[in-house]
Amino acid sequence: MSTTAKASEPQSLIREHNIVSQGEWISARKELLKKEKESTRLLDQLSAERRKLPWVKVQKNYVFNTPGGKATIADLFAGRSQLVVYHFMFGPDWQEGCPSCSFVSDHLDGALPHLAARDVMLVAVSRAPLAKIEGFKKRMGWHFNWVSSQGGDFNADFHVSFTEEERAQGKVNYNYTMQEFPSAEAPGISVFYKDAVGDVFHTYSSYGRGLDLLLGTYRILDMVPKGRDEDDLKFAMEWVRYHDRYNTNQFADANKPYWPETASVTCGCASAKSNT
Repeated sequence: MSTTAKASEPQSLIREHNIVSQGEWISARKELLKKEKESTRLLDQLSAERRKLPWVKVQKNYVFNTPGGKATIADLFAGRSQLVVYHFMFGPDWQEGCPSCSFVSDHLDGALPHLAARDVMLVAVSRAPLAKIEGFKKRMGWHFNWVSSQGGDFNADFHVSFTEEERAQGKVNYNYTMQEFPSAEAPGISVFYKDAVGDVFHTYSSYGRGLDLLLGTYRILDMVPKGRDEDDLKFAMEWVRYHDRYNTNQFADANKPYWPETASVTCGCASAKSNT
């Protein structure tokens, strides 16, 4: 028989749950497992459909600034046939990269050798000057390739940077729709394929909460009793800090160009309260 925790219990989480026998818990867990398996199968189906999307041949010869000099988008593949680009929010005038994009990027380094084993190259791209990128990357201790698209059309063409004129209209083209967005820079991920003759094709892009899939921290938080625990925050990632600032009360640089005065969403990176 199940019993409800006493109303006087000071821990609200306990008050919200029935305390049951091991057998009753196993029964409830099996019911949830059925739904989890259904969700897993659906995700497998979505992944298959994603891989069947039509492709678009990349016609522009995008050029990036890299530590080794100028590089085309074809060069970024570094001998592999598949390229994943993380569109990291770091504007030319910013002093630091976006905190939420930094949260995403903390999950990337460990995947690099495994992706390489599956013929995949991962590169971050930002509009910030290469010197700023290199300095911030060194501070964060990251090892993934990170290049600058400053002065080129790459960010604009993939709808992750917006001009003052575009923002002045009130809505920008982000995540396949016209919507309000709190920053001149936006997060996203784009995937490309290069064939044997060197032609490059755009196969997939995802934005907003589509980036949730990159966040192993959220996957773990979704399993613990408090979950993401973001319901009472101004926006989903208000709690996130650079990994070297959790022991301080400092969120980001003083100018905070990516930080709207009234934020219903964070910089846009996988915000749980965003409709993007």
